[in-house]
Amino acid sequence: MSLVEELRSLLGPAHVLTGADLARYTGDWSGHYKTRPCAVARPADTAEVAAVLRCAARHGVPVIPVSGLTGLVGGAMTEGGLMLSVERLNRIREIRPDTRIAVVEAGVVLQALHDAAEARGLYFPLWFGARGSAMIGGVLSTNAGGSNVVRYGSTRALCLGLEVVLPDGRILDLMSELHKNNSGYDLRQMFIGAEGTLGVITAAVMKLVPRPRAYATATLALRSLSDALALLNRLQEASGGAVEAFEYMPASYMRRLSEARPDIRLPFDRRHDTNILVELAAIAPRDYTPGPDGRVPIVALLEETLGQLMESGAVLDAEIAQTDAQRLAMWKRRELAAEITLARQPTIDTDIALPLHLVPEFFTRIEARLPALDPGAETLSVAHLGDGNIHFTVYPTRDDPTLYDAVVEAVEDVVQDLGGSFSAEHGVGLSKLKTMARRKDPVALDVMRRVKAALDPGNLMNPGKVIPPEGQP
Repeated sequence: MSLVEELRSLLGPAHVLTGADLARYTGDWSGHYKTRPCAVARPADTAEVAAVLRCAARHGVPVIPVSGLTGLVGGAMTEGGLMLSVERLNRIREIRPDTRIAVVEAGVVLQALHDAAEARGLYFPLWFGARGSAMIGGVLSTNAGGSNVVRYGSTRALCLGLEVVLPDGRILDLMSELHKNNSGYDLRQMFIGAEGTLGVITAAVMKLVPRPRAYATATLALRSLSDALALLNRLQEASGGAVEAFEYMPASYMRRLSEARPDIRLPFDRRHDTNILVELAAIAPRDYTPGPDGRVPIVALLEETLGQLMESGAVLDAEIAQTDAQRLAMWKRRELAAEITLARQPTIDTDIALPLHLVPEFFTRIEARLPALDPGAETLSVAHLGDGNIHFTVYPTRDDPTLYDAVVEAVEDVVQDLGGSFSAEHGVGLSKLKTMARRKDPVALDVMRRVKAALDPGNLMNPGKVIPPEGQP
């Protein structure tokens, strides 16, 4: 039997797609990568995932695990490999309010988990624009971040346990609900962020937190990035760590937003260099219960702090959400980032992380270097400033691979010199393989290759992603 025939006997003809049925699987969200799988297998449970991997191994066909296809780095790219979609592994097996955990399968859409947790008075605190299509398997495989990392950490910090199917079809049961487990190597962490190169994540135990009962949300214009970081620290201290998001949108972002989406109202009458979307969330009654004057304490705290900073000149202007609709409108400005960035081409997009106090220094250094590479290039930035994650985009004057590499290397130089990382939350995929070869510690790369070879000796799991070949310049 051929691979497709055998898969159809395992899963049923309706769940092994070929030909015209592959249309929606032929690219990722960025539009930069086109993929040509030989077929798409859609198993319904962990046992079927294991059967698919054993079948692919017998035929020597690479397997590319996919979920919501919202990636930006080419992690789902293949020429002739078998895509394994987890979309049918979509059950929320259990929500446990008493221990604040959710047991979910890899195909659960992030928004569905948000809704299920909210119905039980809880919250799954992973939040980003693609939440309506991104799936749990994908966010685990890329260690996704988003806007709430400043308070809750990235996906890695939200996962207690995993179920993984290994390349040979064995099922690795790491579905622990424990907060402490010191019994040898933490294998769970090895698969989070591995982008499907070591196995297929099929289920997970995820942490939940109390659902916020009140938000204090504002868009601010500040004198400088340094003043913004001082404000972050001040709000964290005053609120007891209640800052959930602290997003940076400079003048270049606001200008691009106005150009691409003139239907979106900008927050201030004039342009400011430093704009911040800040959100605090209250989970304690003392912070969300209105006082005798009707004011919500968490909102009053934000208003009072901003008032003091406006008197000192650090805050130049402020727009504070008074209704949920106003809050959502503020978030829409920020969550349009990917759309408005990629709508203009060509782009050189980076996803970097820096120590918080060195974020201003990064912008000073890179803006000084770019004119020598491309005098007419423009830039666009947006950042999760609360955790030092910057999405720095360059619009070059020409579509030139040599120029692309030179700009990326310039960014790498500055990031490395400042002790940062060239990959913060989007993963490595194909787009950062050269950077991995240039910048990743050689010993770390050697260890990664050894782990890959031990678990996947046939190099059939999402080959060519994350780990550059030995000797690649």
